[in-house]
Amino acid sequence: MEKRLEGVRSCMRDTKLVPAPLSAFIIPTDDAHQSEYIADCDKRREFISGFTGSAGTAVVTADHALLWTDGRYFLQASQQLDGNWTLMKMGNPGVPSLEAWLAKELPLGSKVGFDPSLTSELTFKQYSQALECAGIDLLPVTTNLIDVVWGGEKPSRPCNQLMVLPIKYSGRSWQDKVCDIREKMKDANASVVMVTALDEVAWLFNLRGSDIEYNPLFFAYAIISTEEVRLFIREEQLSPDVLEHLCAGKEGGVKTFPYEAASSHLSQLVGSVEGKVWLSGKSSHALYSIVPSAKKKDILSPIQLLKAIKNETEIQGMRYSHIRDAAALCEYLWWLETEVDKGELNEVTAADKLEELRSEQPDYVSLSFPTISSSGPNGAVIHYRPIPATARTLSRAELYLCDSGGQYKDGTTDVTRTISLGSPSQKEKECFTLVLKGHIALCSAVFPNKTAGSRIDALARLPLWGAGLDYKHGTGHGVGAFLNVHEGPQSIGTKAGAQPRYSEPLQAGMFVSDEPGYYEDGKFGIRIENVVVVVPTETKYGSGYLTMEPVTLVPIQMKMVEPSLLTADEISWINHYHSECLDKVGNYLGDSGKTEVLKWLQRETQPLG
Repeated sequence: MEKRLEGVRSCMRDTKLVPAPLSAFIIPTDDAHQSEYIADCDKRREFISGFTGSAGTAVVTADHALLWTDGRYFLQASQQLDGNWTLMKMGNPGVPSLEAWLAKELPLGSKVGFDPSLTSELTFKQYSQALECAGIDLLPVTTNLIDVVWGGEKPSRPCNQLMVLPIKYSGRSWQDKVCDIREKMKDANASVVMVTALDEVAWLFNLRGSDIEYNPLFFAYAIISTEEVRLFIREEQLSPDVLEHLCAGKEGGVKTFPYEAASSHLSQLVGSVEGKVWLSGKSSHALYSIVPSAKKKDILSPIQLLKAIKNETEIQGMRYSHIRDAAALCEYLWWLETEVDKGELNEVTAADKLEELRSEQPDYVSLSFPTISSSGPNGAVIHYRPIPATARTLSRAELYLCDSGGQYKDGTTDVTRTISLGSPSQKEKECFTLVLKGHIALCSAVFPNKTAGSRIDALARLPLWGAGLDYKHGTGHGVGAFLNVHEGPQSIGTKAGAQPRYSEPLQAGMFVSDEPGYYEDGKFGIRIENVVVVVPTETKYGSGYLTMEPVTLVPIQMKMVEPSLLTADEISWINHYHSECLDKVGNYLGDSGKTEVLKWLQRETQPLG
């Protein structure tokens, strides 16, 4: 990494590449669409630092290299960063924000470079306000310095074929979705909507791709005006079936243009329309700055909320996909019990087996993220990814945490189970039970419509807090329908209200995860995660209240539970949940001829007394 850092520092001094010599250069994780998961060609922060996590921002100065990341990645980053780097643990006492560190450490008049195509407008404002107050200039750098250092070794941008998603999965035509968006444009006095997020483009047109691993997405932009719909995409991705689906070349059909032409079309439209241009603040600063302030409609993209609130077809698809996914996971957990004593299973081979079992299910497309298959102390690395060099052998002596999911044509899954293949210790059982109590409390909560996720996050933490324990990650994220496994704008967490991308209040039809946990460095990790759907509920006096129903239907291992810590209501919830697992997944396993797995499921769902 030292050679790469020296290459970046040399570029920072080269006025052929930068508008002025730079004191610092900011390297975000994001791509030009501000995606969470990115293609190999966009992994600039990983290239320069060696850190592979999905969240974090790097800064290179003449004398320092620093990486800011959150609690999910503290252990992973400390293991992956070499001696050239300083890890900045976001949220920890005494750790300044990136912009606060720059403002304090750099001299007055310093220049800080950033790539405006990779930096959202929201982030740009955050940085620029802090640095301006410190007398430091934030300069756009249009030639990315990491790309210069990467050179010819940089992977090419994927350009894979697209899949048309039929109405039986999407529930609505793209034409109907455009009508919905135009109604919102009318209410907002907007003449144009610029769509930059890849999952929004895919949802809008009922298309799916494979340009980014684990995410059924493709590289494209879209512009919707009152008169037409434009799609900016590489021509080689537009098969005859896709063109027919888009009614390209027909009146009222989608007009297609080269991917690289999006910004020039936006510039042209800005000068020719009278109404506002609707462009989300999470769009890149490069695109955002094209639109004059007087013409901007700077609020959440209209597609985000339309996409987050699933229609009935999508809701049923999510339920069906989770039944099939649960069948695969039940077979996996049964298989682990039968194979562990051979001493040949490790975290990698186990994860490979789970992927094989999922791939046998109808409508399976891919995993929804890299499987977190972690045994013993590796379970304490919250976003651990097993590789042969670090893979531990599974045994009956250590807890095993598996966080995994699949992409199916009718839904996206994400489930975590922590199990003991032997006899858990009393401490492990108590910690597991506290996590389970929090999981149940959140899932059972009744709350008013449009309650922010930050207001109910504490419900999942209270049992742990009572024992002086906690966890350093959010409690719940939105989940797409055959889209991103992490989806905004809703979330459940202590910081949900402070993150515009994930701050939308909860409404019926949204899917979120419920995933409290507890982790002891060097010992074990515990997490219990279900995907739940937000649904209306009846109350004694009021109306308009909501609760959550699990759609994940995988048994929770009762061997890990300390029954004395459970209330009667919690036992009732567990018994009802396991009854649902046995009914829905058991029927599917029976119909599939998986008799041994069905017997395992029957054993694992026995009622608590």
